[in-house]
Order: sequence, then C-alpha cells, then structure tokens
Amino acid sequence: MYLIVGLGNPGKKYEGTKHNMGFDTIDELVDQHKIPSSGIDRKGMYGKGIIAGQKVLLMKPMTYMNLSGEAVRAFVDFYKIDPESELLVIYDDISLDPGNIRIRKKGSAGGHNGMKSIIQHLGTDKFPRIRVGVGEKPANWDLADFVMSPFSKEDRVKVDEAIRDAATAVELFLQDDLDGAMNRFNKKGESEAKAAKKAAKAAARAARAAEREKQREAEAAMQQEAEPQNAALQKAEQQDAEPQNAVQQKAVQQNTEQEMEVKE
Repeated sequence: MYLIVGLGNPGKKYEGTKHNMGFDTIDELVDQHKIPSSGIDRKGMYGKGIIAGQKVLLMKPMTYMNLSGEAVRAFVDFYKIDPESELLVIYDDISLDPGNIRIRKKGSAGGHNGMKSIIQHLGTDKFPRIRVGVGEKPANWDLADFVMSPFSKEDRVKVDEAIRDAATAVELFLQDDLDGAMNRFNKKGESEAKAAKKAAKAAARAARAAEREKQREAEAAMQQEAEPQNAALQKAEQQDAEPQNAVQQKAVQQNTEQEMEVKE
C-alpha cells in the first residue's frame, strides 16, 4: 500500500491559498480516480482506493501545517508504510514559479514547516516529494501572509496546470517510475526557465539596441541643429575679420611706403 500525503491547512479560509497546494493535489486525485472518503482518523482526513493498479491512501493532515508530521507518523506506523518507497508528500514551494513542479527522492525541508515536522517525526528525510511552485515572496510581504494569500487569476491558471502535472507524477510514482516523472516534469520546468531566461536576454539586447539608436538619433538631431548655428557663427567671424584684415593690410601698405621713402 502507498501513502500519498498532501500538505495544507484545514478550514474554509485557507482554501485556494498558496500553502494548500498539497490539499489541492489530493482533491485532484480524488476527483480523477473517484476515491471515496473514509473520514478523519489519526489526525488525518483520508480515503482508500486504487490508482494505477495500486492500493493507495490519500491523506490530508488535519493538524495544521506546522504539526503535519504527527498525522504522517501515525499513518506510517498503523499501515506499516516504508517511507523511502511507499510514501509521497506533496507541498508548496516559494522557490519555484507558478506552473512548475519539482520531484525529488529525498532531501531537506528547505525551510518548509510542514516538511520540517514530517522529517522530525519520521526521523529521516529519505522519502519522495513533489514541490508545487507558488512563486517568490515579494520583498515587502511577510512570508506567512504571502503563503496564506490566494493567487492572481493569471497564476491560478498556471497552478491548476501544475496540480494536474503533480497528479500525473503521482501515477508515475505508483507505477514505479519516479525517475520517469523526474525526467518529464523537472526538465519541463528547466526548459521553461531557460526559455524565459533566453527571452529576458533577448529583451535586454533589444532594449540596449533601441537605446543606442535613440542616442544616435539625438546626436544627429543635435548636429542638424548645430549646422545653421555654426554657419552663422562662421559668417559672423568672417564679417568681423574683414575690417580687421583691411586695417592690417592698410597698415602693412603704409609701412612698406615708409620703408621705401627712407631708402630713397
């Protein structure tokens, strides 16, 4: 039997918030595979069913996020689940953009309080997990306020797609193809990130080129404006110089005449 755990906070006011990506993915699996509810027991709401030919438990801890490990440990012990091969945890991640998911076979909590609790109660971090991206916290936001807030309409569309991807990844996990899930969905996110980075670089290059063209146009306009002024200045200088040149020529002529008179 497999235990699929989705993390979140119970209660209406938390529905649709960033911190409830695990709950939302469990709901997606329930809807897709018609898993009936078995109620609440051992601090978790759960249902039993068959997905990808395997017996599964879908569970949402009802302890609130920071105590998720209490419910997970209770289910692991009661159903004799091997965390390394039969447990999969789904949760939100602020280090991933909305629409992306990451799948790992093991690892640290990465600052996620629900995962910290699970690792603490199980005594190991060697269990598979799916992280669903919710986007980076804005600089002026408190982290708790951010993860408890809803998505924008645009991001909600991306997140709903990510939830469907996470549900598909669960099926691959149950088919003993976690590596296939990682290759498929981790690379998808990496490809999108590379494409976004490439687009950003292209936009930056275009902006620099536009700035250079703007500067050239400004310099050309300044040159055009300066040409009449330079011509007028040159003409004025010539006009000013003419009387001076005439005086100088007259002085030279007088000096020459005087020299000739002295010689005679």
